[in-house]
Amino acid sequence: MADFPEVRGQQAAHSNVPAIAEQAVSELNLILVGPPGAGKGTQAEKLTEDFGLPYYATGNILRDAVAQGTELGKKAKEYMDAGDLVPDEVIIGVILEALASDEAAEGFLLDGFPRTVPQADALGAALQDVGRKISAVLLIDVPDEVIVKRLSGRRVSRAGRVYHVDFDPPKQEGRCDLDGSELIQRDDDKPETIRKRLAVYHDQTEPLVDYYEGRNLLRRFDGTRTPTEVHDHIRATVATLRLEDEL
Repeated sequence: MADFPEVRGQQAAHSNVPAIAEQAVSELNLILVGPPGAGKGTQAEKLTEDFGLPYYATGNILRDAVAQGTELGKKAKEYMDAGDLVPDEVIIGVILEALASDEAAEGFLLDGFPRTVPQADALGAALQDVGRKISAVLLIDVPDEVIVKRLSGRRVSRAGRVYHVDFDPPKQEGRCDLDGSELIQRDDDKPETIRKRLAVYHDQTEPLVDYYEGRNLLRRFDGTRTPTEVHDHIRATVATLRLEDEL
């Protein structure tokens, strides 16, 4: 299991990451996983409304730490400015800083980390050190071909309005309804790019499914259903988790 003395030393010295008291009985500490295009952002927004949980996307909290000029934020900025990946121990330290805030006292929803099994080991150990643990990992499962159809069908206007050739087409093919500008397909939405992103997901992140399933933390949801149906299923599952903890 990975060990990060730098992060733990900061906790012990209470300079950056305050220690967190023993986990509350009804605390909901959730991780959201799934392939790109699975609808995680949509579901995260609904979950934060349903349960009052703060949503921490890794990229966002890293940028916040940099903007606030925290010690870990400064370290992250050095790597980002150099075009390098931010090391896991720095990311985990930034996550722990966010989780030490009052808004996360009753739980959190984490997206974008961990992406690999070693990162999951490291995050679990770091949370244990501050008296917390993962309540559940929510997997939104969608087949590759559905993902490719969803993302490759998106078209964007000059002003940033998004359409979909199948699910939300413009009134005039290839033209924005509002300003008549030509709709384009972004490079990120081209099938070959999407398949490369999916390949990375299957290689690096999908092993987390077995990892968390073996720890009885994984909850699966059919991401091919409508967003409302997926939301209803996730909400019921999370509500049950909270109820079980309170009994």
